[in-house]
Amino acid sequence: MDNFKLIIVEDVPLELKGTEGIVRHEIPEAEIIGTAADEASYWRLLKQQQPDLVLLDLGLGGSTTVGVEICRQTKELNKAIKILIFTGEILNEKLWVDVLDAGADGIILKSGELLTRRDVQAVMEGKQLVFNEPILKKIVERFKRMVTSQLARQEALINYEIDEYDERFLRHLALGYTKEQITGLRGMPFGVKSLEKRQNELVRKLFPTAESVNATRLVVRALQLRILDIDNLEPDAD
Repeated sequence: MDNFKLIIVEDVPLELKGTEGIVRHEIPEAEIIGTAADEASYWRLLKQQQPDLVLLDLGLGGSTTVGVEICRQTKELNKAIKILIFTGEILNEKLWVDVLDAGADGIILKSGELLTRRDVQAVMEGKQLVFNEPILKKIVERFKRMVTSQLARQEALINYEIDEYDERFLRHLALGYTKEQITGLRGMPFGVKSLEKRQNELVRKLFPTAESVNATRLVVRALQLRILDIDNLEPDAD
């Protein structure tokens, strides 16, 4: 890893001292050209000298949005500046998404392994989305759940013989559409009576022993069986 210039943005003096210690002992290639405890100090530093990397805390002065905006505006000014988030916001997952959308090159949570030379090197060498173990563990857990859910849905579609029109019909029922509105969807080649017949057939498939099932109960059953994905209940595009 080549030598590079670094700005540290951290508003807690004790944590700043700890971060500086990590950098000086573990990352000798880094030249700390300045530190900032707030937004104004950071922009003053940036006008004086351009860093190669900004090590950015998110919770500045009690605000979690300041760090996100620093990231966004820095990337708008100079995309070449690498921004590695080093934050104690270990539970605020929405904040992680916001800062990644703002252009951050990675997120290191202040727990577990903390900041390592390996992570910094990965960012400086152009690797995108560098994370340390605590956040990687959460990402992997979410990924496994997503894949398991998708497989369960595929199996349900096959096992209950659900075709494209069944899925569209059930999904729009779940969204509150009437049968009359569903018949007006692009590419839906059924009238109201045909949809009623299709609904009865779906009831037969999903409730083989029930005599009477309304649309609401049918939709709930489709959600329970993963035929419908509750996280992706979107109407068809116009």
